[in-house]
Amino acid sequence: MYIRLILGTLAAFFAIMLWSKTKDPAWKLVIIGTAVAYIEIVYHVLEMSEIAAGNVLFIGSVSVVTVLFSSLRTVFFVAAFLVMVIRQYRHH
Repeated sequence: MYIRLILGTLAAFFAIMLWSKTKDPAWKLVIIGTAVAYIEIVYHVLEMSEIAAGNVLFIGSVSVVTVLFSSLRTVFFVAAFLVMVIRQYRHH
């Protein structure tokens, strides 16, 4: 758990540093996805430490917050890859 937090912190730090240096929409989406992944890690650590309420909102037995974070991260990565694919096909 702490390894994920440390690595997530490093990834988020470098992503934030890169944010101001890039104008590429694909990279911006990857950076946002990385930030969401870091927020997910922090929330999970707070939840495991019982600092954050883990029972905020459930649909059945599924935590909406957990599904939202993991899905949102993936949505940003998919969008970034889609931008790159579209860009590659326009150049050919």
